[in-house]
Amino acid sequence: MADFVDLRSDTVTRPTAGMREAMATAEVGDDVYGEDPTVNALEAEVAALFGHEAALFAPSGSMANQIALQLVVPPGEELLCDADAHVVTYEIGAAAAYGGISSRTWPAVGADIDPDVVAAMIRPDGYFAVPTRAIAVEQTHNRGGGGVIPLATLRQLRQVADDAQVALHCDGARIWHAHVADGVPLVEYGQLFDTLSVCLSKGLGAPIGSLVVGSAEKIARARLIRKRMGGGMRQVGVLAAAGRYALAHHVDRLAEDHAKAARLAEAIAPFGVLATAARTNLVPLDLTKFALDAHALAAAARAEGVLVSVLGPRTARLVTHMDVDDAGIDRAIEVLTRVLRA
Repeated sequence: MADFVDLRSDTVTRPTAGMREAMATAEVGDDVYGEDPTVNALEAEVAALFGHEAALFAPSGSMANQIALQLVVPPGEELLCDADAHVVTYEIGAAAAYGGISSRTWPAVGADIDPDVVAAMIRPDGYFAVPTRAIAVEQTHNRGGGGVIPLATLRQLRQVADDAQVALHCDGARIWHAHVADGVPLVEYGQLFDTLSVCLSKGLGAPIGSLVVGSAEKIARARLIRKRMGGGMRQVGVLAAAGRYALAHHVDRLAEDHAKAARLAEAIAPFGVLATAARTNLVPLDLTKFALDAHALAAAARAEGVLVSVLGPRTARLVTHMDVDDAGIDRAIEVLTRVLRA
């Protein structure tokens, strides 16, 4: 879709020339045997970035999340998360289907979590109720408009989890954006969570891949769960090399995507459809009170060469990324403001 300005997602990026070169020259081996040196290097690098003992490369963010949840919630027991969390919204019931995990949610508030509300929901052992075993949060929050959970809130949630003796998991698909937006070191995020999943193909520009991060004991178990779920891979160093290149070259530049999102948000704000302020690279649109619904908006924009993501009948989203340059943002602003004005 070279002729389109594609704002549907930051997963639509294509590998850069440097990334393709890294992939082409990657040293490889059989990862099921633990013999792919590039995968091993990627796993060690990511574990160190977050201050954990180990990490495991997985084909997708959904698989990484579901592996992590199975590490911290036994079958028939409970996960707490928010009603818009990716793990219960976009992973097609995998927690229940694969992990036998029961889930209960607090009302969707994006990144604006109240730790006291979460604490009050935790069910202890006994009383013939399903016991809570873990809390999951999303950093940044996808359906929350790319919102960043404040470090102070995460620290409070860590205390809530410790007090209740439950685990805390981070769906960190876009945690790199939180790191760049708020300047919080990755290792500081890492020390707050028992498990994390982090994605290389959202924003960082790799064609595929996420990692589960945790203790050595957890990651040893994670390897077995990954194999059970069909995620055992062979000479996958060609993909891990793309991830290593992304970590080396594409993290700091996320600030450029934030600036582009802010430009989009500023241009659209006068039309009254901006759901929240653009904190990172996501610009959420609430069309509840607007003449056009989300599908009509997307169709009108597409007819003029701009692709918009539809998240619901009256909910749309714009996402900036490395494959949309300043000229693309200018074109998107021109088209979207014309469509919204019509």
